Amino acid sequence: MPYQRILLKMSGEALGDPATGHGIDPPAVQKIARQVARVVELGIEVAMVVGGGNILRGAEFSQLGGHRVNADYMGMLGTVINALAMSDALESAGLETRVMTALDIRQVAEPFVRRRAERHLSRGRVVILGAGTGNPFFTTDSAAALRASELGCSVLLKATKVDGIYSADPKKDPTATRYERLSFEEAIVKNLKVMDGTAMSMCRDHGIPVIVFDMFQEGNLERVVRGETIGTIVTTTGEA
Repeated sequence: MPYQRILLKMSGEALGDPATGHGIDPPAVQKIARQVARVVELGIEVAMVVGGGNILRGAEFSQLGGHRVNADYMGMLGTVINALAMSDALESAGLETRVMTALDIRQVAEPFVRRRAERHLSRGRVVILGAGTGNPFFTTDSAAALRASELGCSVLLKATKVDGIYSADPKKDPTATRYERLSFEEAIVKNLKVMDGTAMSMCRDHGIPVIVFDMFQEGNLERVVRGETIGTIVTTTGEA
C-alpha cells in the first residue's frame, strides 16, 4: 500500500440528507462506514476529521447576527455530534473506534493527545477527531491539515461530491477542466478553493500530499489508498 496512515477529511454535508445536506442521514453515514471498513481491512491506519456544516456553519451563523466566536464554538460542537454518529456507524460495521476532541468533553470523547491518538491508530482503531482545532476562526480543513501533520499521515484525502479539482465550478461553467495534478503554489495562486490557505500552507510545509476525490462513488476510497489515479493530487512539486 502506498499509504500506511491516512487522514480522511469529510464535510458535514456528506453525513446529511442527500438532497439538502442537512441533519444526519443514517444510510449516508453507513455507506461511508462500509468504505472505511474496507480500507481498514487492508491494514491502513485511518484518522478522520468531519465538518459540521450539516448542523451549523459558524461563519454563516455569525453573518446572521451571532457573535463569531460563539458561532464557531457551536460549529465545533456540531462536528462532535457528527463524530459520534460516524463512530457508531463504524462500530456497527465491525471496527473499533475512538472519538477524540480538541474541546474537553470527557463524558463522550477522549481529549486529543497526540501520543494516545498514535497508539490507537497503531492498534487498528479508527480515530475520529472532533471540534476542529479547538479554536475559533479556524476551519475543519485547517484542523485536518494540523492533525495530519501531528500524526505523521502519509496523505490527506479530501472527500467531495466532485471527481477532483476544476479550473472553475463545473456546475456553473461547462468549459471547466479537471486537473489531474497540481502543486500547492498553483492551487493557491489560481485560488482554486481546494482548502483554505492555512490548510494548504501547512500541508505544503510538511510535505503531505492532498488528494481531492469523489467518495460518493462506491469503492473510490479503496482505489485511492491502493494508489490508483483518481481525482486530483496536490503536492509540493505538482508531481505524483
